[in-house]
This record gives sequence, structure tokens and C-alpha cells, in this order.
Amino acid sequence: MADNNENKVLNVPPLRFPEFSGEWEKCKFGDIATGFDYGMNAAAKPFDGENKYIRITDIDEASSTYNDTDIVSPDGSLTDNYVVNDRDILLARTGASTGKSYLYRKSDGKLYYAGFLIRANVTEHNPYFVFSQLHTHRYWRWVSIMSARSGQPGINSQEYSSFPIFTTSLHEENKIASLLSRLDERIATQNKIIEKYESLIQAMCDTLIESDQHKVELAFSDFGKSYSGLSGKSAGDFGEGCPYITYMNVYQNQIIDTTNIGLVKINGTEQQSVVHYGDILFTLSSETAEEVGMGAVYLGDTYPLYLNSFCFGIHIIDENKIFPPFLAFYVSTRSFRKVVFPLAQGSTRFNLQKNDFMKKGFSFPTVERQRNIYSALKTYSDKLSVEKSLAKLLCKQKNHLLSQLFI
Repeated sequence: MADNNENKVLNVPPLRFPEFSGEWEKCKFGDIATGFDYGMNAAAKPFDGENKYIRITDIDEASSTYNDTDIVSPDGSLTDNYVVNDRDILLARTGASTGKSYLYRKSDGKLYYAGFLIRANVTEHNPYFVFSQLHTHRYWRWVSIMSARSGQPGINSQEYSSFPIFTTSLHEENKIASLLSRLDERIATQNKIIEKYESLIQAMCDTLIESDQHKVELAFSDFGKSYSGLSGKSAGDFGEGCPYITYMNVYQNQIIDTTNIGLVKINGTEQQSVVHYGDILFTLSSETAEEVGMGAVYLGDTYPLYLNSFCFGIHIIDENKIFPPFLAFYVSTRSFRKVVFPLAQGSTRFNLQKNDFMKKGFSFPTVERQRNIYSALKTYSDKLSVEKSLAKLLCKQKNHLLSQLFI
């Protein structure tokens, strides 16, 4: 590849295949795509075997592909006006996911798109080349500015059509698209590997823990003392200061990721609870009941370390009854989730009833068995961590290429 960092011509990317020269052309998204139509306002129903329904939540956050783990169909009468076709790009137009995009693949089948999505059809240029520009830092900076509203974020079809796109010869577009699509395929493969390991660990976790014959009935209050997350904080307090564990770190992991810690200002007079090694942490509040009561164990040595305000922690005070690292796997079992789910109360926002939770009885294996089960599962968990690290490196490589191959 040719390095164009010394090139003073404006419309040339920093990195380029050596056989290409000349400036790229700047245009608007609406100049190279048609439609920008809104989707259908239909409820979802169980999959009918033919017609699939893609909503904002069905676009995978990591890969921007259609997530077919929970396929649904649109309810009501169907028209071809809302069918997603070849060369179509879907764009999320409202909410926290504004800016998220999806490029149709024939392997996704017959797909109808929902009302909070906008459809644009790339007519002559390489659609993957255009789609890739919707993942650049330049694009997301534009989204953050354009989506600003007094209420929730949003971008309408006219605004999307105004996004600046750079184009070049179809030959060069095809070559860039080919390179990036191969990397995306590798990332998708890596994500599948991660999913397989997660499924394996979950199955082993359920089997080893739930089939254990020697169990003891215990409440969390029998071996632990609960504490709250941060209090009295505003948005301006975050971004610098002391380390704290974020909500997503608790929600997404079984063992807290010590490389993904936030920062918060803490003054010397504040009385805030501190996380210790072996503490089990839970999500306390969410807009969906399924996200409440998700847990992760902290096994690091950072001190002082604080906790997100929408979470709570339990400090283990009697290790004769519980082996703290074991809880990382125990709280993800189906039997545990089945008991916790009814404790999430609310209508528009759900909150875990902490006092009821602390008193609730659960069946635990003996401490000796806890140690053995943890040791077996930790081997696979460590392998999963390696695979996740590799996925992060691949995504980092892609982001670097996006910053270099596009203007």
C-alpha cells in the first residue's frame, strides 16, 4: 500500500493501494443512494417460517449484521414496500442506537424492516465501500452532532441523506471493500468462537452446579454483607479521578474485567462504599427486568475501587460457607436466574428488591465442591478471555484500517 501522509491533496486517504491515484470525490449520501424510506409500524410476532422482521435491536452491536438468535415476523398485512433488498443499507433513526447501520445480505433471507429504521439503496457504487464509511470516526462524530435533540437522540431521513460520502473509481472501491469484508468475516468467525465457548461454559455451569447431590440452603445474608454503589454523583463527576466499576462491566462479565474500569471524582469527605477482592456485584436497576440481578465477581487488587450507582455489592464475611470466586459461575446458572427474575419489580423501570434478595434461600454445593467446580470452569473461562482479547485486537486492526483507508 502507498502512504499518502505527505500528500497535500485534500481528497486522498492516508493509505492507498499503489495502483490507484487521483483525488476522491466528495458528495452527499443522498447523491449516491435512493429511498431513505421509513420502515413499517408493525408489532413483532413469532416467526412464521418465511418472513423475518429486523428491528434496531436485531442489528448486532459488534458486527453490524442481522442477529438471528431470536427470529420474529412482522404482524399484520405485508407489502413488498418494506422488504429489504440487495444493496440496501438500514440506519437506526432514534434512541441510544442512532447511527447504527446494517447492510443486507442475501443469506439473511426475506427481511422486512421496522419503523425506527431508514432504508437507503446504494445504486451504482460498491455498497460495502459506502457501508464501511458508516463505521469511521468521522461518521460517529457526525452522528453525535446531528442526533442532538432536546429529548432522545435522533436523525431523520433528510439528515442522513446529507452525510458526506467520499467516492472513487469502482475498481478501487471494490478492492477496499474486498479487504474490509475479509477482515469482517474473520471478526465474525472470532465472535462465533466466543459464542461457542460461552455456550459451553453455560452448559457446564448448569450441569455441574445443578446436578450436585450435596447442597446446603443458604441466603446471601448468611455469608455476606451488602453495600450500595456510588451516590450523589452527576455526569460532570465522571471521566477522571478514582477507578470505579461500570454497570456494563458487571452486566457483561462473570468476572470483572479489570482492564475496563471507569473514573470518577471522589473528594476526601465523601462516604462511599469500596469494592474488595471476592465481592459479588449485581445490577440493581434497568429498563428491562432481564437485566436486573446480573452478577460478576471482582478478583482484582485495585484499591480504592468504587461501584456504579445502579449496582450493589456483597462483601463475603464467612468463607467457611462460600468460596467467593465460585459465585462468578453460580449467579449465571438458569436456576439462579429463575429465582431472581421475579424479584425485579417495576413497570417502566425495574429494580431489584435488595432486602428480599439478601434473605432469599438458594441451594449451594459444599465449599469443597465449589472449589472443584470453579477450578474446572476457570480453565474454559481463561480460554474465553484469550479469544475475547483476540477479538478486540481484530476490531482494533479494523478501526485502524478505517482511519487510514478513508478520508
